[in-house]
Amino acid sequence: MKRVLIVTGDAGEGYEAWYAIHRLREAGHEAVVAAPARRRLHMVMHDFEPGWDTYVERPGYGVNADVALAEVSADGFDAVLILGGRAPEYLRHNDHLLAAIRAFDAQGKWLFAICHGIQVFNAAGVVHGRKVTCYEHVRSEVVQAGGEWQKEQAVRDGRMVTAQTWESHPEFYREVMACLAG
Repeated sequence: MKRVLIVTGDAGEGYEAWYAIHRLREAGHEAVVAAPARRRLHMVMHDFEPGWDTYVERPGYGVNADVALAEVSADGFDAVLILGGRAPEYLRHNDHLLAAIRAFDAQGKWLFAICHGIQVFNAAGVVHGRKVTCYEHVRSEVVQAGGEWQKEQAVRDGRMVTAQTWESHPEFYREVMACLAG
């Protein structure tokens, strides 16, 4: 059994959160949700609709945060998973989270991100020199952070696995589960 830290917050993508929690538990892993505070989070649902240049947002299922980001350490975890939605917009400014991400990377632990979650990895400086993917409208931030954006639904580069959106779940979790099994 692996222990995976799932990072999100208010306005995080609810479908990505519940899919991760359920999929990891189904595979026998421990999923620990971290957010700025230990409480019930207000999640959102992003969807793609004809005639829109980007996604639309609706309220989503809530998720309980098991631990506050200030309590988070790479020690005791095998991997970190940064979810998408709008939460990464402000999570990428949390110094404690950025230090934890750098520690996960320095310790050779798995780094997983989906959709806008890459924004946290960009801010932590762990994307430089790596091939990654994310929501297409965040790709310029990947390039500015020194990463190489790929068009695939899911991309693995060393100990980092990234995905474009919740539509990438099959490809992404196939890679994530292979990493955790190995």
